[in-house]
Amino acid sequence: MVVRLTLFCSVIAGLAFGLNLQAQSATQEHFEGQVVGIADGDTITVLHAGKERKVRLSGIDSPEKKQAFGNKAKQYTSDLVFGKTIQIDVESRDRYGRCVAEVTLPDGRNLNDLILENGYAWWYKKYSRNVHRSALESNARIEGRGLWSAPQPEPPWQFRAAKTTTTTTGRKATSSN
Repeated sequence: MVVRLTLFCSVIAGLAFGLNLQAQSATQEHFEGQVVGIADGDTITVLHAGKERKVRLSGIDSPEKKQAFGNKAKQYTSDLVFGKTIQIDVESRDRYGRCVAEVTLPDGRNLNDLILENGYAWWYKKYSRNVHRSALESNARIEGRGLWSAPQPEPPWQFRAAKTTTTTTGRKATSSN
């Protein structure tokens, strides 16, 4: 009796696991498209099936355009992908409806990692479980690449928060740090 019950539970668990994997793969989206626009270092526009789609690179956060290194991050991303056909592996959608995705270049390299590795983004650990990216950011910091050549680069989430405070109060908030 115990053996049958254990076997039954194992079969049910296996079926549940299989259904879970099937549900996950059904929500994952994969497509190819040509890059037709670069909003900033971590957001691109891809032409797919005749439609433009905004893609936010997963797991990284590049400086904003009006922030130090923002234009350099945008240019770095543009140099790697503009006009090229890339592979998009969508993980989710953000609150703006953009695809949040891993991007693979035609030569097989991961765009998200390259941007981080060359110092044009922070590992966005708040939204990423990819701890490999921690090492990429650390190496870029140690070697002073990109934004890490500045003495104390301001993370984009702090820049955005200060901008929001400025907008709502009419003056820029100061930090006690």
